Amino acid sequence: MKHKLSRRGFFVASTALAAPVRSLLAANKKLILGLELYSVRNELAKDLPGTLQAVAKMGYEAVEFFGPYADWKLEYAKEVRKILDDVNLKAMSAHTGAKYFTPDELSRVIELNQAIGSSSIIMSSGGGVKTLDGWKEVAGKLTAADAKLMPLKMRTGFHNHQTEFMPLEGKRPIEILAANTPKRVVLQLDVGTCLQAGSDPIAWVKANPGRIASMHLKDWKNAPGHEGYRILFGEGYTKWKELIQTAQKTGGLEYVLVEQEGHALPPFEAAEKCLNNLKKVLA
Repeated sequence: MKHKLSRRGFFVASTALAAPVRSLLAANKKLILGLELYSVRNELAKDLPGTLQAVAKMGYEAVEFFGPYADWKLEYAKEVRKILDDVNLKAMSAHTGAKYFTPDELSRVIELNQAIGSSSIIMSSGGGVKTLDGWKEVAGKLTAADAKLMPLKMRTGFHNHQTEFMPLEGKRPIEILAANTPKRVVLQLDVGTCLQAGSDPIAWVKANPGRIASMHLKDWKNAPGHEGYRILFGEGYTKWKELIQTAQKTGGLEYVLVEQEGHALPPFEAAEKCLNNLKKVLA
């Protein structure tokens, strides 16, 4: 994944970034509003500096990187950090494949996260696990990562999909992960896939106090296949105000990440409309 990292041409524009939105739902606590960059993945691959600038101008305060970042060179990651600083964006976390949670690979990925300013390395999926014993092995990897990250004032976590909320051998895999990892390990809640699996995201947050430091704000409505996700934030079934309030009060919510997997609108326009809808929920 290569990009031309020239910062010329957007220094002036970066001074006109939208002011941060202050959450009215939490007493004396600010909720950071971010974008999962998978939402603009094609644009990011073509022009990383321009994409980050566009995201910042919409009013987003933070981003989460995904997949390809884990294969960056360290020097490239440091250049990305400069661009983030120039446009006043914070990399809160990075989605990282399970294959990188080996001792050698994790050490390298830690360096990349430190370079871009991210303090959370989130396992993006379990990697095709088929048994509960397999999910216990995933929990073991997360526990080992937590032990390595704690002295560095960093943390790890797991991002659910529909699979983790579907019963397997009488238990939901997400319950196995929660029960077999330290409380420091974040259970990053992907709201839309939780709903699609027939689970209640509010009940899940209440059952796991202090562990929902971040959420993916992806809405869902009943439709065939992936079509249920091709809606904007606020157009689906999620009780967003109640969920966010509960997550702040009980779950330890620190930041949220809009994730838009696809829509009839162009990705930048969809991401901006989702942010505007989120602001209305928080008003």
